[in-house]
Amino acid sequence: MSNELEAFIEYIGVIKALSKKSVEAYRSDLDALETTLNKPLIELDSASLFAALGVYKNRRTLNRKLSSVNAFFDFCYKSQFSQEKTKLKFSKIPKLLPKFLSYKEIQNGLNQIDKSTIIGLRDYALILFLYASGARISECLALRREDIEGEWLHIRHAKGEKERIVPLAKVAIKAIENYLNEMKKESGFVWRNYKGDKLSRISAYKITQKYLGVSPHVLRHSYATSLITGGADLRVVQELLGHASLITTQIYTHIQKQDLKETVEVCHPMAKEQI
Repeated sequence: MSNELEAFIEYIGVIKALSKKSVEAYRSDLDALETTLNKPLIELDSASLFAALGVYKNRRTLNRKLSSVNAFFDFCYKSQFSQEKTKLKFSKIPKLLPKFLSYKEIQNGLNQIDKSTIIGLRDYALILFLYASGARISECLALRREDIEGEWLHIRHAKGEKERIVPLAKVAIKAIENYLNEMKKESGFVWRNYKGDKLSRISAYKITQKYLGVSPHVLRHSYATSLITGGADLRVVQELLGHASLITTQIYTHIQKQDLKETVEVCHPMAKEQI
């Protein structure tokens, strides 16, 4: 690893205080480039970098690598390691609306669950929790009993190590209580498998896939979509989701526009008129 790259890794880890996962992602991306090209990054030109990154056919993966490279060169320029500010252009990605489920679709899935068993009670409570909180699956699986305080959810293990507090629907709280009341083996974590151990990401995926045909993350999108189409302010949704930037949340405005368009087409008397 070159001296400049080592300085950059120390900068993002200590000064910028990025999470360990983020620092490791930067280290992995950039160190791999130096290893592949057998040359310090700071000495590479754009053509060489693009040639090395050309192996990544997935545009999102490619853009993540480009983002790491641009962050490194920006640091080098500001630190006066280089005289020129290099910035590589990102690959264009078509805008795709996030997949989401309607409340009715989620209800239909919940109605399939046999709540006479402890596993059924858990699956029912898990799906309700994900839809009622908008939590990431990693945040969900890290949930402990003390993280639910009255009708509030304290998310302590959030992405980027930023804690947040969100309101939790009473029906979700009740479902969790019913599940925990039947759970015999004590444990700090709320979500557990049939052995009483902490539930894994794979198991959580199988649960939502079984009843809803989607991944747990789709319930996070469904939560945000329900709020936006219901009239929630975008910045409030940003806060509830724990997005660092409003730009990330703005993808849901496309859903809002589509919902408004469909409402006008159905309700406005001129929508079906032909001139």
